[in-house]
Amino acid sequence: MTLIQAALLLLAGLSAGIVNAIAGGGSLITFPTLLGIGLPPVAANVSNALSVAPGYGASVVGSREDLTGQARRVRQAVPAVTLGALCGCALLLATPRAVFDVVVPFLVLGATATLALQTRLRALAGQHRDLAPRRAAVQLNLTTFLCGLYGGYFNAALGVVLIAGLALVLDEPLRRVSALKNVLSAMVGVVTVVVYAVFGPVNWAAVAVLAPAAMTGGFLGARLAQRLPPRALRVVIIAFGTVVGLVLLRAF
Repeated sequence: MTLIQAALLLLAGLSAGIVNAIAGGGSLITFPTLLGIGLPPVAANVSNALSVAPGYGASVVGSREDLTGQARRVRQAVPAVTLGALCGCALLLATPRAVFDVVVPFLVLGATATLALQTRLRALAGQHRDLAPRRAAVQLNLTTFLCGLYGGYFNAALGVVLIAGLALVLDEPLRRVSALKNVLSAMVGVVTVVVYAVFGPVNWAAVAVLAPAAMTGGFLGARLAQRLPPRALRVVIIAFGTVVGLVLLRAF
């Protein structure tokens, strides 16, 4: 690896960490960069998953204030998202990648549209503040399982998918939803690190450069998200999710 390649990876990791903490989709920065320095697609995909995972953990630290009062919700959601991520990793290793490549852009665009139409969709779904606890828990677990499934199979735009799903089933300000998203993204990251480190062709030199940069960017991005007004944060997430979906649609 040359110094120029290392510098490109460092910049890409920092940018991806910031984007992941705010809106998700930072893998669309790091994955093309890994391809650009000469890694084969499979090695780039696996190395990318390992590289951005530490940034999710840093985002949790940066958004810990908005996690206050959500301990019970975290305990409910973590097992479901972990199981979903394990299933997603198994699908990635067992099925052809080409099939999911066709579906991914539409999943991202659908998730973004869900976030944009959150208020109307919640009204249609009958989402109320006095929703029965058991029903609320089932909705949360199902949503996080499906998001974990997506993240284990294809990590790009996981944050957009998580925010869209969580915002639909939770009656919380977007900042608190984003903080919970960071926790669940971190759990998906842990699963992918363990699975891909054992079974995937990881380029550890690239990971050694990207991972610390993604951690730094994740912490800074979480702090920035706390300072954005709710409407501005929603606009940023919807805009970025739309761009991510369109880029993926054009690429595949």
